[in-house]
Amino acid sequence: MLDGHLTLGWLCFTVLVYLFSLPRPTSAYFGLTGNEPLSILPPSSQPEERVSRVHYKLCDRLKLEKKQRRMCRRDPGVAETLVEAVSISALECQYQFRFERWNCTLEGRYRANILKRGFKETAFLYAISSAGLTHAIAKACSAGRMERCTCDEAPDLENRKAWQWGGCGDNLKYSNKFVKDFLGKRSNKDLRARVDMHNSNVGMKVIKAGVETTCKCHGVSGSCTVQTCWRQLAPFHEIGKQLKQRYEASLRVGSSTNEATGEADIAQPRAPGPDPIPRTTDLLHIEDSPNFCRPSKFSAGTTARKCHKDKNCEAICCGRGHNTQSRVVTRPCQCQVRWCCYVECKQCTQKEEVYTCKG
Repeated sequence: MLDGHLTLGWLCFTVLVYLFSLPRPTSAYFGLTGNEPLSILPPSSQPEERVSRVHYKLCDRLKLEKKQRRMCRRDPGVAETLVEAVSISALECQYQFRFERWNCTLEGRYRANILKRGFKETAFLYAISSAGLTHAIAKACSAGRMERCTCDEAPDLENRKAWQWGGCGDNLKYSNKFVKDFLGKRSNKDLRARVDMHNSNVGMKVIKAGVETTCKCHGVSGSCTVQTCWRQLAPFHEIGKQLKQRYEASLRVGSSTNEATGEADIAQPRAPGPDPIPRTTDLLHIEDSPNFCRPSKFSAGTTARKCHKDKNCEAICCGRGHNTQSRVVTRPCQCQVRWCCYVECKQCTQKEEVYTCKG
C-alpha cells in the first residue's frame, strides 16, 4: 500500500510516499506517511502546450499505482490537490499534537516505524490524511481548480420558506466518490488492513458530518424574502479537533476467526450482542503506544522540547523537570491603522522565559 508525506514547513513542501509490504499489494493509500521525498515542481516558463503537461511529471513523481496515476493525470488539478491534501493534513497533525509527547513526528525512520505498528498514532495518521484528501478535493471542485467537477449540483435540501439552490457548494459527493475510487478496496482477511481502512473511513465520515448549509439573504433593504443556500465544509481545524478527540478515545481491538469463512473479524470488549465487529466512528488501534519520553525508533523523545510552565511541562518532560532560559525579544506593538491603507507599529522589547525539558 502506498502512502505519501508532505514534510512540515511554511514555504517549502516535500511529498513523501511509503510502500507497505503486503502479500498482495493490490490496493494503495495516499496519506501523511512515507520515506521517499518528492520536491514540488517549480512554476515553468515553457510554452503553454508543455506547461499543460507539467502535472504529468508531478503525478509520475508521486509514485502512485497505475490506477491512481491515471486518475491523477486525467485532470490537471488533481496533482496539485493531492499535494495540498498532504500539506493541510501534515500541518494539522502537527498543530493538534503540539503539546503532546508525540508531536506528530514524521521524519524518516520515525514515521516508517510507527506505520509498521498498530498504534493510536497510526490510526490518527490514516484518518487525518483521508480527511485531508476528501476536504481538498471538495474545495478544489467548488473553487474551479478541477476540470472534471464543479460546484455541488445535487443538494438534498428541503425547499422550505423561500429557499433556492445557489451559490457554489463544496462538492462532497464528487470528493467521496473520487477518494473511495482513488484509495481502492482492501482485503477483509487481514486485521491490520481492515483497521487501516476503518480509520480512513472515519476521516471521511467526520468531513461529511461537518457539512453545514450556508445561506445568503436577498430582498429589498435586506428583508430576506429569498434565501440562496449552499453546502460548505467545516474548517479543517475543526476536523482536526474532532479527530484528535477520537484519537483520545481510540478503541483497542483484537481479532477472532470466523469459522464459516476463515476470515479474521475485528473484535473488542463490548456489551453482549450477536455482532463481534464494532460499528463505530471511533478510531481503532491494535496495540498500546510507546510513551515517547526517551529517544527510540518511534520518536526523538522529549529532551529539549519546549513546554509551558504550569500547563504541560510535567507531562511532556515525563517527570524529568525542565530548564528555564531568559531571552530578550523585539516584536511589533501598539499598531494603528493610518489613513490611507497602511498599519504603523512601534517596536517593543521585552524579556521572556523559555522552558525546555531536561534530558
